[in-house]
Amino acid sequence: MFKKNPFGHYLFLKKWLIRLMGGLTHRRYRGFNQLKVEGSEVIRHLPQNNVLFVSNHQTYFADVVAMFHVFNASLSGRIDSIKNIGYLWNPKLEIYFIAARETMKSGVLPRILAYAGSVSIERTWREKGVEINRQVKMSDISNIGLALEDGWVITFPQGTTTPFKPIRKGTAHIIKRYKPIVVPIVIDGFRRSFDKKGIRIKKRGILQSMEIKTPLKIDYENESIETIVKKIEYAIEQHPSFLKVIPKDELENEEQLNKKREW
Repeated sequence: MFKKNPFGHYLFLKKWLIRLMGGLTHRRYRGFNQLKVEGSEVIRHLPQNNVLFVSNHQTYFADVVAMFHVFNASLSGRIDSIKNIGYLWNPKLEIYFIAARETMKSGVLPRILAYAGSVSIERTWREKGVEINRQVKMSDISNIGLALEDGWVITFPQGTTTPFKPIRKGTAHIIKRYKPIVVPIVIDGFRRSFDKKGIRIKKRGILQSMEIKTPLKIDYENESIETIVKKIEYAIEQHPSFLKVIPKDELENEEQLNKKREW
């Protein structure tokens, strides 16, 4: 009952937090809006640890919460569905997500989510809305390695919810260092469904989507950082070539609206 994970969090408390948060959020993806899932069979064939999910990013919290739902539903045998919330009774406790420490200390809900699975790191490029240039903390890298050793880790390698921003090289360094299985995920519809934080429902009746792709083939020893970055960029559909699919002015208008909705 009093077992802890490598970060000192009590597993029984984490289990109840996931059950509670899952119960409170389920209708946000299957009720007010509908989440279309593709590729759940990929989840069922993954090893218990050293798996890194790389995804595009649309809201601070709704993206991650949706992944907790989809991963656990898939592990419980559901095929491309989060139908019947019973899958949360015995959730996988070794799921982590990388997030900015600043974000995870910004309120009660972020702190609860942090206990449920955050590997909180210091941003090296921005703090409190101001551009900075800070050295990477080695303890942050070690904590990511610890999470990979224990289970699965979700990361958003662009480090921002703004689409088509460059992939940060830190993700590629982590891949070369720890050699995880890298699973790309492409999400859509979350930006239209929720506010930027992913807490308030902005619009109902939106079709959200999550596509889980087959793991990337990576030569950990010989491929360069730049090559790995490029692979991720294409896999999560954030390479500039994908811009022709979505008009740039539409993206800019959406970003302006999101800024106005922040609270």
